[in-house]
Amino acid sequence: MGLKAGIVGLPNVGKSTLFNAVSNSAKAQASNYRFCTIEPNIGLVDVPDTRMQKLAELVKPNRIVPTQIEIVDIAGLVKGASKGEGLGNKFLANIREVDAIIHVIRCFEDENVLRDEGKINPIGDKEIIETELQLKDLESVEKKISRTEKQIKIDPKLKADLAVLIICKEHLQNGKNIRELNFTKEEKYYIADLCLLTDKPVLYVANVDEASMHTGNIYSKTLQDAIALQDSAVIVMNNTIEAQIAEMENQEDKELFMDEYKMKEPALDRLIHSTYKLLNLYTYFTAGVQEVRAWTIHIGWKAPQAAGVIHTDFEKGFIKAEVIGYNDYIEYGSEAACREVGKLRIEGKEYQVKDGDVMHFRFNV
Repeated sequence: MGLKAGIVGLPNVGKSTLFNAVSNSAKAQASNYRFCTIEPNIGLVDVPDTRMQKLAELVKPNRIVPTQIEIVDIAGLVKGASKGEGLGNKFLANIREVDAIIHVIRCFEDENVLRDEGKINPIGDKEIIETELQLKDLESVEKKISRTEKQIKIDPKLKADLAVLIICKEHLQNGKNIRELNFTKEEKYYIADLCLLTDKPVLYVANVDEASMHTGNIYSKTLQDAIALQDSAVIVMNNTIEAQIAEMENQEDKELFMDEYKMKEPALDRLIHSTYKLLNLYTYFTAGVQEVRAWTIHIGWKAPQAAGVIHTDFEKGFIKAEVIGYNDYIEYGSEAACREVGKLRIEGKEYQVKDGDVMHFRFNV
């Protein structure tokens, strides 16, 4: 589906260290100087899912193929980026292309890690980035308002577009984000071409010191309090520890390392699952001797749309879908057993796919 999440934040907050930890196809340079990530590094991240392993134990396929999210490590932002300061123009162009934002915020003290913004201040850091994105969005909205006001003289129907744009302008001028507006689907259509930065969903990563990785600290708690009423979340983690875990190829070594730090799972797993949830995504599976594979869809998608993720021909020629609920598949142990006890259902075009469905599609070429 080409879904992207962009890692953003001020310089030296741990963005590239986090990227190194989550990416299994690329490694960014994590260095202690400004703008070490000039061009965005891109990596594909497997979405951890224990259900795949359980299905594979039953099916015994030749291979297992997890679903993935593309993670983009974007250059550090500074105050004034909306006016081109630092690498602002590159940053803002790159972030416009992502579906969701992972905002890394420094929540640790370390005199050896440079910080131009003064004392550690999670809320201040959050507001610097939000303000720059709001200013850039305001610029985009004002330009479209100017164009629309001229076009209305020819096409009065554009009054509805203008009304939405004015609401956006006032909201941004008040220092608020577009995602906070409860626009209808039709209203969102009027601003879709702008790809507004503050309309994207955000997940915050509180990068804490090692001693606070389980409990958080005063900085991470301040951040959690600040976003308590937002439709978002804070993941508390130590990015350096996570990067060390990710570098280990031996699973036994990983488990020993996590035991030493009293970790039940890498915090990265929580981060990836939270990003997946933030994007309103579900996973369905196909399971056969060749492969057990996970496929990503949006919540609410119907069977033909889900089939189209595999191949566009599947959606165009969709006839029916054979569906087994994940829990039923695990309980009865095979497709044949589910079919025998009536747990395999035949669903049509209006079926909304559920998270964990095991599916097989019938279609005309």
